Amino acid sequence: MTDTIEQKLAELGVELPQPAAPVASYVPAVEAGGMLFISGQLPFIDGKVVTGRLGENVSLEQGEAAARACGIMLIAQMKAALGSLDRVERIVKLGAFISSTPEFNAQPKVANGASDLMVQVFGPAGQHSRSAVGVPVLPLGAAVEIDAIVAVRPA
Repeated sequence: MTDTIEQKLAELGVELPQPAAPVASYVPAVEAGGMLFISGQLPFIDGKVVTGRLGENVSLEQGEAAARACGIMLIAQMKAALGSLDRVERIVKLGAFISSTPEFNAQPKVANGASDLMVQVFGPAGQHSRSAVGVPVLPLGAAVEIDAIVAVRPA
């Protein structure tokens, strides 16, 4: 499956970055009970965190791109934690946090940036449950933060 996943990433023009280091007292991922729990990932595009708020100074399209960038970082964390993407059995759940104004209500559309990427990369195993929540502020002023729960195959 790794060849297929690696090939799919290449076809999509996705180059996995170096996984982001934690910005506080936690680890990026914990594997327990056949699941991988990945801490919230911020959107890095061209080496910089995408900052701002949806409904204020970040467009829906920019928000979707930021969510996709979070998804790319989630995949990079999967590879780092598991050693190989062929251990990914299924993307179980994504939790999307979108920095937004009280009037902005398209959080699910923003989160689609990451959700669509998971399906493009992992096929049917990338289909997942999800929450998409608007919040007033995120770490480092990020526009989006996404965490994940992934079912994994034994090493």
